[in-house]
Amino acid sequence: MQQQAIIDATANYVREQLEGEGSGHDWWHIYRVWKNALYIASQEKGADTFKVELAALLHDIGDHKFHNGDDTVGPRMVREWLERLQVNNALIAEICAIVSGLSYRGAGTSSAMPTLEGRIVQDADRLDAIGAIGIARTFAYGGHKGRELYNPAIAPVLHDNFEAYKSNTAPTINHFYEKLLLLKDRMHTSTAHAMAEKRHHYMKDFLTQFYAEWNATDHLEGD
Repeated sequence: MQQQAIIDATANYVREQLEGEGSGHDWWHIYRVWKNALYIASQEKGADTFKVELAALLHDIGDHKFHNGDDTVGPRMVREWLERLQVNNALIAEICAIVSGLSYRGAGTSSAMPTLEGRIVQDADRLDAIGAIGIARTFAYGGHKGRELYNPAIAPVLHDNFEAYKSNTAPTINHFYEKLLLLKDRMHTSTAHAMAEKRHHYMKDFLTQFYAEWNATDHLEGD
């Protein structure tokens, strides 16, 4: 198959799998990551856009969050799909490696991504976890998992291993400190870092307003 035909078939496959999903990991999340990854690739010279597109489209297929924490499901599903399209083994291995290494693994863990294409897709995925969309997705996922919005008695934890991070069940607000506010400084590319700045500050402003309303002090502003 020609590259564009592979991209088109993959986009259709992913849309069929994820359309209508309600936790914030739906087709439209994939679409935004795909488009942002392409934009970042256009600004960061030397990236293979075919690899970027495939990895972006397939990055959440078989997400461990929906398979009891099993992070082998996604790469296996990616391999099976690309083999159906008769993609060559070397490229399949590259895409699977990107998908395997993409997930955030906790504040105290590293997130090395050896290829430029992987770094671009990881940046695009992390951009969709912050800012206005990131806030909306965070609360959608928290609701999906039945978590409290906030509990002042439960402090955020900076997890030092992936297993601890995956098994975390803390209130949704904690996730801002355990992941979202840390992502700006974990962007690989200068393009993504610049995009992250505004989104990062938007989240900080949101948290300020959230606590003011939570503590019933927002009426004091300007006094």
